[in-house]
Amino acid sequence: MNLVELQRALRHLRCSGMAAGLEPRLLEAQTEKLAPIDFLSTLVQDELLCRQDRLLARRIKQAGFRDRGKTLDTFDFDFNKKLNRRLVFELATGHFITQHEDALFLGPPGTGKSHLAQAIGFAAIQQGHRVLYREAHAFLEELADAQLAGTRKLYLAQVTTVPLLILDDLGMKRVPHTAAEDLLEAVMRRYERASTLIASNRPVDDWGKLLGDTAAVTALLDRLLHHAHVLTCGPKSWRTRLRTEPTESSAVSSPK
Repeated sequence: MNLVELQRALRHLRCSGMAAGLEPRLLEAQTEKLAPIDFLSTLVQDELLCRQDRLLARRIKQAGFRDRGKTLDTFDFDFNKKLNRRLVFELATGHFITQHEDALFLGPPGTGKSHLAQAIGFAAIQQGHRVLYREAHAFLEELADAQLAGTRKLYLAQVTTVPLLILDDLGMKRVPHTAAEDLLEAVMRRYERASTLIASNRPVDDWGKLLGDTAAVTALLDRLLHHAHVLTCGPKSWRTRLRTEPTESSAVSSPK
């Protein structure tokens, strides 16, 4: 079996990482005079890394992040210096997911809640957890569509089993009149079984008015806050800064 045939056979066995690395690894083995077991070890490692990368890419796609580039590396912690950086990095370890705890990100629009929520989700995927990200209004719309299609139980079962559910931008858009009951059901199903992270620009005291059912919201918050990590974001807004901050050229030419 020649090189081309061996590569074809490896791909047929779904070992694309080994197939891609076969030729350079052969050259390396000849140059470095590697022992057969060391040569085989490098090929197996190539395959493992390839499968890990594919799994990571698949889970990122399945998560449905709105902005895939939002990671902790791209977040400016110095912009709002009072932000609890220690809590952010503690959440990024994923320990709260293994403990089935929840998280709540609160603060005005533009203060980095969505960025941090997605960054925590990305970190969780890197640690092997499955993640589902939805804007809160989109989640409620999907649930309503499932109700009409007769697949509500199936949809909720899928939502219940994902280790980390991220509901972003609660309060940004109008929600249906059943929002409080729908969110309560989702949180109840996940309570002490899986982790839920909710980001909202409205303080929890306003959720009863926002969702239109004070009793359901009280029950929802009772469960959500029981084992919750609360992160307060702000007060400064990135988008406000970008609108009001002078450009580099105007800053240079402006009088002192």
